[in-house]
Amino acid sequence: QVQLVESGGGLVQAGGSLRVSCAASGIIFSWHVMGWFRQAPGKEREFVSAISTSGGSTDYADSVRGRFTISRDNAKNTVYLQMNSLKPEDTAVYYCAGRSKVGLRYASNEYEYWGQGTQVAVSS
Repeated sequence: QVQLVESGGGLVQAGGSLRVSCAASGIIFSWHVMGWFRQAPGKEREFVSAISTSGGSTDYADSVRGRFTISRDNAKNTVYLQMNSLKPEDTAVYYCAGRSKVGLRYASNEYEYWGQGTQVAVSS
C-alpha cells in the first residue's frame, strides 16, 4: 500500500520560514520523481516544485523560485520543501506527489501517488 504522509505545516507570519516534509512508504522511493503542489481556497491545485530521482534536477513555479527549495533524502524515503520569505499568497494546502516515470512534470495528472496534504497559513 502506497502512502505519502506530509507534515510540518502550520501558521507563520509573512517573511517567515517553514519546512514541510513528505514521508513515503510502499514504493521504491528512489525510483520516483517527487513533486509538491498546493491548493488555495477557491483555486485549482497548482504546481510548486519537483525533484528528480537522484535530486540532481529540480524545478520551481515562478511564484516560488528563489524562495522555496526542494530536496530529498532517499535513505529516509522523504522529500522536503523549505519555504522562506513566505507571503500571505502562499497560504494553501500543500500536497506531495510521486511519479514513477522519468522527467519532471508540472501537471498534477502526471503524478500517480498523492499525500493527504498539510495546511500552510501565512499571516500578514
